[in-house]
Amino acid sequence: MTETPLSITLDRSSPVPLYFQVAQELERQIQDGAMPAGTRLENEVVLANRLGLSRPTMRRAIEYLVDRGLLVRKRGVGTQVVTPRVRRSVELSSLYDDLVQAGQHPRTEVLRLAVERPSDAVAAALEVGAGTDVYVLERLRYAGEEPLALLHNYLPLDLVRLSEDALTNDGLYNLMRAAGVTLKIASQSIGARGATAAEARILGEHRGAPLLTMDRTAYDDVGRVVEFGAHVYRASRYAFDLTLTG
Repeated sequence: MTETPLSITLDRSSPVPLYFQVAQELERQIQDGAMPAGTRLENEVVLANRLGLSRPTMRRAIEYLVDRGLLVRKRGVGTQVVTPRVRRSVELSSLYDDLVQAGQHPRTEVLRLAVERPSDAVAAALEVGAGTDVYVLERLRYAGEEPLALLHNYLPLDLVRLSEDALTNDGLYNLMRAAGVTLKIASQSIGARGATAAEARILGEHRGAPLLTMDRTAYDDVGRVVEFGAHVYRASRYAFDLTLTG
């Protein structure tokens, strides 16, 4: 097992976050073979000091690559490079995209479009300061004439101009792409729970009916958080398909 001192040139005047610059250069070195599987990174504190970064910034760069399957943390060993996964480029899609592709004729009812201060949890997910106004969206998505999902989304104000008409006639991700936002990667959590009385009434279900839940944080091509979503789907009408490899 080898340990390689890390040398990276950072552009501190660039709008690209420092953690993302570090992560991109590390990923390039791993993909190019300059840091083969088994290479052990130095301690986070040493790396941060070497690059003139804070420890949280260095930790975030490493966690980004751990999430992408390029690094692994081992107790008593440290952080080391693993054999990269075979990756297939897949476009980050929305429910609207999926329904169009499936020929399900999506229709959207905008229940709420506002600009306001989000909760602390949403502000943290969007990586905006406390008290920063953001877009707050609530939409009911139909497949044909049948309600399918209740969508809550939160976006920074400087990315795209949103209107009720635009959101009624098109998908959110389509509007973001048209505004020049390049959706690159997302962190997603899927779960399940029973419907509240309000959700059941909107979705045409009974109270306590099973719902699938999905929380998603989407990033653009410079590592900026561009959207946080908290969605619920009727389990009787929707399923998530995942492909697992061994």
